[in-house]
Amino acid sequence: MMSILTILGALGMFLYGMNLMSGGLQKAAGSKMRGFLTAMTSNPFKGVMTGLGITSVIQSSSATTVMTVGFVNAGLLTLSQAVGVIMGANIGTTVTAWMVSLLGFKADISLFAVPLMALGFLFSLSKSDKRRHISELIIGFSLLFLGLSLMKGAVPDLRETPEVLQFIQGWTSYGFGSVLIFLVLGTVLTLVLQSSSATMALTLIMVNMGWIPFEMGAAMVLGENIGTTITANIAAAVGNANARRAAMAHTLFNVFGVIWALALFTPFLKLVGLTITWSGLPNPMDIVHSADIAMTPDEEMASLYGVSMLHTLFNVFNTCILIWFVPVIVKTVTAMIKDKKGAEEDTVKLKFIDAGHLSTAELAIGQARNEVVHFAEISRRGVDFIRKAINAKNDKEFEEARQRLVKYEEISDRIEYEIAQFLNALPEDSISEETRTETKRMYKIIGELESLGDSGESISRILSRRNSHGKIFSDEQKTKIETMLVAVDKAYGIMIDNLRAEHFEPLGLRMATDCEIEINDLRNSIREEEIRKIETDGSNYQSSVYYLDTVSEIERMGDFIINISQALDK
Repeated sequence: MMSILTILGALGMFLYGMNLMSGGLQKAAGSKMRGFLTAMTSNPFKGVMTGLGITSVIQSSSATTVMTVGFVNAGLLTLSQAVGVIMGANIGTTVTAWMVSLLGFKADISLFAVPLMALGFLFSLSKSDKRRHISELIIGFSLLFLGLSLMKGAVPDLRETPEVLQFIQGWTSYGFGSVLIFLVLGTVLTLVLQSSSATMALTLIMVNMGWIPFEMGAAMVLGENIGTTITANIAAAVGNANARRAAMAHTLFNVFGVIWALALFTPFLKLVGLTITWSGLPNPMDIVHSADIAMTPDEEMASLYGVSMLHTLFNVFNTCILIWFVPVIVKTVTAMIKDKKGAEEDTVKLKFIDAGHLSTAELAIGQARNEVVHFAEISRRGVDFIRKAINAKNDKEFEEARQRLVKYEEISDRIEYEIAQFLNALPEDSISEETRTETKRMYKIIGELESLGDSGESISRILSRRNSHGKIFSDEQKTKIETMLVAVDKAYGIMIDNLRAEHFEPLGLRMATDCEIEINDLRNSIREEEIRKIETDGSNYQSSVYYLDTVSEIERMGDFIINISQALDK
């Protein structure tokens, strides 16, 4: 019983170490990683290199794939570009298996793990964000290999109980049926653990301990490649059609690979064995597993390297085959996952963060930033609805415009809340100081954007009261309101450009300030002119009040807009 609990605890340590190491790497990379991921992938080959590079660094194909699904959901990547990134992520994830094979079994890395943790602790005391992130990387690395060492130590030597070993090896005696059994086992374990790296580690341990032969370990690896696709599909479940298609493309990619690998199972394993013999080690396919005879160190290494090599060659070959068929894959998943008939794409929902959180806060913040820009673009549409409400020729046109303004105020409330909830879920202790400052800035910005929605709704109420009293705006008043709306729309454009900018420039603030001054000057001139008219002829006093209230509310919109650009400058 204690051995089982120790194995489970060691597995938990391995997974925690993997996540901590991955998170530390991502935070240390910061905005550079986000920028690399969002770089244009003009063709599938560049996409493959992008996915390979990202996954090799962050040590998580799931993180890369979920990010890719999120960007497809947001429209940042096309489906074709995403397929290339996913292919590259599958190759990149093989680095973990080689790291475990080369370090976790060849040498007792646990002897160095504890001193490394001490070094990581010293780094964690630093005031430098970068050093603290490096400390997470070091501690995560140490925990990963300590967990692996504990799992190895807790696993009983079944050669001392030959009957148990014979029972396990009995499942390997059904020919190709055994291959399918262990393929399903690899799939199920990955589904349960939600980590192909953890399942790979267990597979390597089983092969290293002589529980299963190389062939069955290879079958488990194939199953792990199917099981790992579930993470992206879960993330895409709440996304749009293209997000679900990207996740499905990942599944099809791996399933197709498993099919051809099973069809060519023996020749494929022979090729893997040949590559291992080139290094001077025995062919893993020739190693005889027995309850009475332990494997030699060379045989153990050959089996371990054989499993890792199979994982690498599987994904490399699969990518080399399917990269030429990206258009076919896109057409296939598009046919499998249809757009909703008779319904337009909902243009006012979250685009960047409704496909679920990314694996770390540092990468999630990039989604949040893009969502804020999207929020600003949605808010800008209110200017046109205000224009339509003011220029409505009849009650029907006005009511349609008024309802849109009310709707967009509700949408602004909802989007502000959802972005705030997303930001609230980011753990304070896992983000850099730079990201923490950016998060606070986002809270300020989404609050101002929500206020812009309130202004649109306030103008609709002013106009409703005007209409209820049978008042109208003159053509001259409409023209002057239009001049203000043009200025506000211009301010919106500059504000959105400032939000999109990777690095805020002083020029952006000067342009925003100039627009704010222009809007204030227009408001002041309109107010002075209208007050003079009231003093001369007060017969249209009530209409003038509604007119000035509308102008004042439009000017307030300019205040909210400049506040956003000023927030970026802090």
